[in-house]
Amino acid sequence: MEDQAEKLREIMRAKTSAPEKGTPVLSKKTARIITVASGKGGVGKTNVSVNMALAYARMGKKVIVMDADLGLANVNVMLKMIPKFSLYHVIRKQKTMKEILLETEYGISIVPGASGFSKIANLSEAERQNFIEELNTLQNSDIIIIDTSAGVHSNVLDFIAAADDVVIITTPEPTAITDAYGLIKIIATEIDNLNIGLKLVVNSVETVAEAKTVAERMTMIAGQFLNLKIEYLGFIYDDNAVSQAVLRQRPFMVESPRCRASQCIQHIVGRLEKTELRHGGGFSNLVRRLFGR
Repeated sequence: MEDQAEKLREIMRAKTSAPEKGTPVLSKKTARIITVASGKGGVGKTNVSVNMALAYARMGKKVIVMDADLGLANVNVMLKMIPKFSLYHVIRKQKTMKEILLETEYGISIVPGASGFSKIANLSEAERQNFIEELNTLQNSDIIIIDTSAGVHSNVLDFIAAADDVVIITTPEPTAITDAYGLIKIIATEIDNLNIGLKLVVNSVETVAEAKTVAERMTMIAGQFLNLKIEYLGFIYDDNAVSQAVLRQRPFMVESPRCRASQCIQHIVGRLEKTELRHGGGFSNLVRRLFGR
């Protein structure tokens, strides 16, 4: 019998010839996958993910935010939305991705996370194949932003390996910097054939100089000890407008579009859009990471 992992990889592989009847086929259009990660919680990772999505949408992009925090999903909370269904129902073949995809009033769509479901890898053969086919339907978008859980759980590394770009969020706090470096170190040692664009964003800074100091320290250490090149993408000011928007459960890009934090997000997305697309991950690599074990 053919290896199950190879079967799953073939499902996600684009076909150049006419497909057999009943065989799922990849869309020719391939979305840019941006995974947002952090070494610890409380650094504003989900907030950055959602507002980056809005900045992309304002550029005319079709954007989906996938809440990949499979333990404690909260993208919908930030948008004051109560999803009836989530990734859990897709994984269990109770709903399709299209049925759980939520359109927001802000011009982006979200895939609600599967709270309380910790391991995607522990699925039956039928559940795995169905999940892959459902993931394929997201490729009609331009940008997919994957908001992972904080830390270095196996699922986080899976979604990092699937990305074209990985945006690591830290703050100037020593614990956040240490944990961010720990995440980068694990990425360097655990992901084979690393070919993704590693980016750094320093959140909640008081000054440009503070952000620069943190960025220079992290990029230098990563280069010196891990032989990794990390691009400093930018910073986000510690802005009262951000906390006020969170309390109102509205993106600060909408609530206060001219605030300093909103301007920072626009700058970050502008720089990210200009960076070379590495195509180091993609859905085929996500399949390999999730199911090719």
